[in-house]
Amino acid sequence: MTATSQRVYGEEQTENNKFCKNPFNSIKVFVVCHGLLQLSQLLLSGYLKSSISTIEKRFGLSSQTSGILASFNEIGNTVLIVFVSYFGSRVHRPRFIGCGALIVCAAGFTMCLPHFIMGRYEYDKSTASAYSNTTDICQPDPLSQNPSSDQCMAKTLKGNKDVLSILFIGQILLGIGGVPIQPFGISYIDDFANKRNSPLYIGILFAVTIVGPGVAFILGSAMLRYYVDIDKLSAGDISLTPSDPRWIGAWWLGFIVAASIVALSAIPYFFFPREMPREQVTNESAEEGKPGLMAAFKNPDTSEPVSMAKFIRVFPKVLLRTLKNPIYILVVLAQANLSVMICGLATFMAKFLERQFSITASLANLMIGSVIIPGAMAGIILGGFIMKRFQLSPRQCGAMCIFGLLSCILIALPLLFLGCSTQQFASPQADQHLSVGIWHNVTECSSKCGCSKSAFNPVCGADGIEYISPCYAGCEEVYLDYKQNKVLNYTRCRCITSPGSGSSARPGSCGTSCYHLFLPFMVLSCLAGTLASTSQTPSFMLILRSVNPAEKSLAIGIQFMLMRILAWLPGPVMFGSMIDSTCILWGKKCGAKAACQYYNNSLLRLRYIGLQILFEIGALIFFIAVYFVLRYKEQVKIEDEKNPEIHKLNEKQENLRFILNRETEAAA
Repeated sequence: MTATSQRVYGEEQTENNKFCKNPFNSIKVFVVCHGLLQLSQLLLSGYLKSSISTIEKRFGLSSQTSGILASFNEIGNTVLIVFVSYFGSRVHRPRFIGCGALIVCAAGFTMCLPHFIMGRYEYDKSTASAYSNTTDICQPDPLSQNPSSDQCMAKTLKGNKDVLSILFIGQILLGIGGVPIQPFGISYIDDFANKRNSPLYIGILFAVTIVGPGVAFILGSAMLRYYVDIDKLSAGDISLTPSDPRWIGAWWLGFIVAASIVALSAIPYFFFPREMPREQVTNESAEEGKPGLMAAFKNPDTSEPVSMAKFIRVFPKVLLRTLKNPIYILVVLAQANLSVMICGLATFMAKFLERQFSITASLANLMIGSVIIPGAMAGIILGGFIMKRFQLSPRQCGAMCIFGLLSCILIALPLLFLGCSTQQFASPQADQHLSVGIWHNVTECSSKCGCSKSAFNPVCGADGIEYISPCYAGCEEVYLDYKQNKVLNYTRCRCITSPGSGSSARPGSCGTSCYHLFLPFMVLSCLAGTLASTSQTPSFMLILRSVNPAEKSLAIGIQFMLMRILAWLPGPVMFGSMIDSTCILWGKKCGAKAACQYYNNSLLRLRYIGLQILFEIGALIFFIAVYFVLRYKEQVKIEDEKNPEIHKLNEKQENLRFILNRETEAAA
């Protein structure tokens, strides 16, 4: 080697050493950063579901509207996700991920804006403070009534529409920003990690995907313990408690926390290179022939990515061929049923627990984040362990899915009967069709009290009936504790006639008498979720084994697209509409229907749990069909192997069919 060549070689080695010393040229550093980003992204997207019931009460939304809101982020995601498969390595993926993360961050800050636009949370304070105006008690003199509580200004209606628009915009931004994060991250890892470590790295990211929603519900539990206007009022001015039906937690605070974490997680992506040195391996030949996850569309002759026009022409053909695969479509339909069930659980389970067992929103979120979601994680891990331990065949994977879902359904059936009956309440109006034996009309006994039509200050009468306000209970006197700044009791209540207990009422809801059923309900829910989750890994493997190796990544992309269209978009709306159908008494805001105040608990439990079981049965039916199709294919394969000539002919036909499809796509 000449002196010149030695000098050039030395300079190249120096540059390579500098290149390798840069921490942003390490795929392991990228995996750590991407894990943090995915966790923070899921923390933000999952936080909305943890605070959905609080947002409903704060802005007077129905469950159907909140369900549409929860699924709205899927619209932007669904429209753009297919084109991510085309871009592959054509763009600077880390920077695209960073830009997507900044859009997600902007979505989080957008979602909290309504809190600052709407001003303080206003509620009827007649039972909240010893120093507040007690006009909500029965006052026969109509001149003493303050009519301003029933006057709704046009700006209030406009403000509610603006709030809803802002929330929808935030959800769209959240969906758009999340498009490049997971696909580009996985493909980047797959391209620059060695073959041995790539599954481990991607497995870590999938584990984080499961942990994220759990952390989101725990964050929601923490934030909802603080009063919504904690930034505007001192601690002494806050007299409501989390157990009060009118309590609104600081739902907006979690969006700020999560969006800030996303912003910090996005910074490193602007320092990662477009391409980095491939991770060192002991056996270089092990890397040869390794396909990237985004290599589904390559020209078979040149191995170069096809043009955008060719991608658009070829995609429908590959999509049609994939959908004609019976195993693939049956598994996807089974997963769609499970995903709809998961949608209903993730979006409205906290609200269901609040209403069913009269617990706080904070406790409901804590139970979901620390019990139900970890149970689902355990089921996924158990399913993967069983597959690895026993090396299950495709038919055995189908049998495992059947066993897991069948066990889940059997354990979930008792949940239909574990719950509380509806608390009897008194109101001047209610849905009589849904409230037979539950609702007591107090129009006559409170007709001379001049009660506000929008009042909602529940009090528990001595007769065990819950009245929507002390005025509608006909209470004429109130006893106050000025030292503790609270109302102690109401007396001389015209509508309360309880022999031996007088005609008094205490502030707050009567609650339910079946809290002892809450623990067994949570245990069975966790166990059912664990068993249903055992089908996640084997069903995913069935999809991978049922398609051509060159089309695996696109098949997964189509699977995610179908999941969004069939499950994640309609699921929350479906469950929200079902929950609304069990409402007994709707609140009123500016003369329009607002959030529901009372549900028929028995009907809510039967429809909410029953709908989940119905989708589990649907998934079970599709997995049974998968099992029989796989068994039929195994029998045909055995028969073919007995006759070598037929086996060779079938194999040749299959190869010719595959080559013809690829040549047709290349010619297109």
